[in-house]
Amino acid sequence: MKKDQGKMSIGARLAYSFGAFGNDSFYGLLSGYLIMFITSHLFNTGNAAEDAKMISIVTLIIMGLRIVELFIDPFIGNAIDRTKTRWGHFRPWVVVGGSISAVILLMLFTNLGGLYQKNAILYMIVFGVLYITMDIFYSFKDVGFWSMLPSLTTDSREREKTATYARVGSTVGGGLVGILVMPAVIFFSAKATSTGDDRGWFIFAAIICGIAFVSAWCVGLFTREVNSDIRKNKKDTKGIVGIFKALSGNDQLMWVALAYLFYGIGINITNSLEVYYFTYIMGMPKAFSIFSTINILLGIIATSLFPILSKRMSRKALFTSCLVVMLCAMGIFAFAGSNLPLVLLAASLFGFPQQMVFLIVLMIITDSVEYGQLKLGHRDESLALSVRPLIDKFGGAVSNGVVGQIAIMAGMTTGATAASITAAGKMNFKLMMFAVPAVMLVIAIIIFATKVILSEQKHAEIVAELEKTWGKKYAGDQDAAKSATGQIELATPIAGKLMNLSEVNDQTFSSGSVGQGFAIKPEDGRVLAPFDATVRQVFTTRHAVGLVGDNGLVLLIHIGLGTVKLKGTGFVSYVEEGQKVKKGQELIEFWDPTIKKAGLDDTVIVVVTNSNEFENIKLTAKAGTEVKAEDEVMTLAAKEKVEAK
Repeated sequence: MKKDQGKMSIGARLAYSFGAFGNDSFYGLLSGYLIMFITSHLFNTGNAAEDAKMISIVTLIIMGLRIVELFIDPFIGNAIDRTKTRWGHFRPWVVVGGSISAVILLMLFTNLGGLYQKNAILYMIVFGVLYITMDIFYSFKDVGFWSMLPSLTTDSREREKTATYARVGSTVGGGLVGILVMPAVIFFSAKATSTGDDRGWFIFAAIICGIAFVSAWCVGLFTREVNSDIRKNKKDTKGIVGIFKALSGNDQLMWVALAYLFYGIGINITNSLEVYYFTYIMGMPKAFSIFSTINILLGIIATSLFPILSKRMSRKALFTSCLVVMLCAMGIFAFAGSNLPLVLLAASLFGFPQQMVFLIVLMIITDSVEYGQLKLGHRDESLALSVRPLIDKFGGAVSNGVVGQIAIMAGMTTGATAASITAAGKMNFKLMMFAVPAVMLVIAIIIFATKVILSEQKHAEIVAELEKTWGKKYAGDQDAAKSATGQIELATPIAGKLMNLSEVNDQTFSSGSVGQGFAIKPEDGRVLAPFDATVRQVFTTRHAVGLVGDNGLVLLIHIGLGTVKLKGTGFVSYVEEGQKVKKGQELIEFWDPTIKKAGLDDTVIVVVTNSNEFENIKLTAKAGTEVKAEDEVMTLAAKEKVEAK
């Protein structure tokens, strides 16, 4: 592996992982249990109708504010991009956002000094201001935290390691909140009731908010942002309007997003109500910890199984199978009653496929980038990938509002116990927890099955089509490439045996329809920049890279034939779109045995896609000879430019 200044220390990696732990612990408390505190404890005047009215209003305020915050997110990202301090772009927001949001969330786990009983309207105003302030600062922290990953190192493998550490930290952090919430709340309460009391909830919230506060400072103190060309902001965020434009133009992105929207709302409602089920239907709040523990383990297993299942099943089949399993689980859940083993089985079956569905949707959204590029003629990578978190947030916002209303309908408000819930209340609760989400999942299956056509095979065909036309738009584009003059020497980007392009076992390349060039039978896996250039495209499958040289050459370096099918396995990219590179700088590293094991040709093809601007193109080294990386093997003479009169 290449060694460079991008290598991270173990301390920095652990600090970032702890930051992820605290971040998801905080989010788990905010999204899953603030609502339960509000519905079960916050309003307790003795007037049931008035308390229910306040619960309804406050939970709807939360839903409304979270939806409003979605429209603020693009401006948050833009503000972070424009931040320039001695501590970097991201760390100040992680520390400031993490600190302020932790303090305010803890305040929301109180009755604000009894303000509700003194002035209900003033309480709602203060609550709304505190909540939106907390949510905005948390978004600054969350966006800043995950956006800073590329700034921690310029080395792709180091990023992968750090992202893995962080993913483990976030999974454990979010999962532990579910495991500990009810036992901890009951333990810290003055009176051991089924839902604890105000003191128990406040102490538990203080612990989680304290972890979030400390972890944010650990990220700020023990990580360091690396300045590089990669981090230069190339485009302003297009925001919500841009997202809708991308959706309307990219039909595959639109359909998978719509299917994921129905799915997301459905599972968020059921997931949020699970703790209510254990508490008010079963009367076993501590058993929720057992389920949460099982859920963490099943999530890890599901993630591990995904690569295996995705090779044996189409995306449609796997998506449909996952949702059918979830529908069956909901059916079992609905009739499980207080049978703990049956409830745990149903809840586990419902949770198990969720990681797989997330990965399926993520893969299709990622592939829709190339689909949109082929269809629309421009690439909207960051815009497309921003759709999924936007939908996740919207689903969470809707579930927050709905859960409060369901708690009121079922009578699961302040002072309620499992024994006090009526048969009608249980029926209303189960209809909302299972029937409504089931309809959402069925709609998601129908949309996905009938409208989403972006399979792995289809994506491979799209990438192959893009490769044939890549670089043509840069030919003669003076903003993209300088006018070439005189004779240019072209070096090979990799060591190996030189081949004529006509020898390549692919009609598109060998015919010269993509452009003139040469090929290399590689002897190692390091692809270097053959000249000073700007990286114009790194294919998501990492098997090809497009360069626009300072010398006027527009170059496509393509590793292997049919290697798009590997979906990036065995390839590591060290550059990003828009990055300036120097001659000899490493662009891509690949593991040749991976290509050969898949039965694919490993020939590296080097094509000048704006060959029509040059003449006297010829190899200066004999085909069949061994060459080293950066050896000059081809010359090109720029055609004289005829000035328009």
